[in-house]
Amino acid sequence: MSAEVLRIHPDEPEAELVGYVSQCVERGQVVALPTDTFYGLAVDPVNLRAVEQIYELKSRAKHKPLSLLVGSTAQGYELARGLDSAFDRLAERFWPGPLTIIVKAGSKLPLRVTANTGNVAIRVPEAPIARAVVEHLGLPITATSANLAGHAECTHARCVREQLGDKIPLIVDGGPTARTVPTTIVDLSGGGNSWMILREGAIPTHEIALALQH
Repeated sequence: MSAEVLRIHPDEPEAELVGYVSQCVERGQVVALPTDTFYGLAVDPVNLRAVEQIYELKSRAKHKPLSLLVGSTAQGYELARGLDSAFDRLAERFWPGPLTIIVKAGSKLPLRVTANTGNVAIRVPEAPIARAVVEHLGLPITATSANLAGHAECTHARCVREQLGDKIPLIVDGGPTARTVPTTIVDLSGGGNSWMILREGAIPTHEIALALQH
């Protein structure tokens, strides 16, 4: 199998092409597309066969949950439980954008997607193509980086093709990603407005702290 490469305008995604990508995801296929930071692998998170494909083709450790892209803060609420004001402050300040927030997963998500942790990592993407696909589907999609375990993350479609071109059916070429550093990850799963930076990336820690002080 050799991946189809589909060029989509990075700033004004063509509706019919977004529809085609969405259909591929709905059929259970793994699709690579640009996100805010790196190219990611998108599948329907409740399609466990598709989720399993990601773990297999990336050789990803089974204990690592997959991050999800959502279309809005409201959709984030649908996937989570026990949210508090810390979540609202961060979402209002940094979404859409390169902030991944870990929260307790709600009952809609299969435990497999959480890697049996009971937590889910979500963000509203700024990248137009990813947002358009999520909005067209009306459902979240996975967003784990489109690279093999131990290899560098990809900031352009050519890199994805070199690493995964014989393993997935579709690569969306939306040009280079806007950033070359990963998302910042904040863990709110402890509840009680407690928070912890698991990875400092595109958003500095001091900006997170400032947002949560007010």
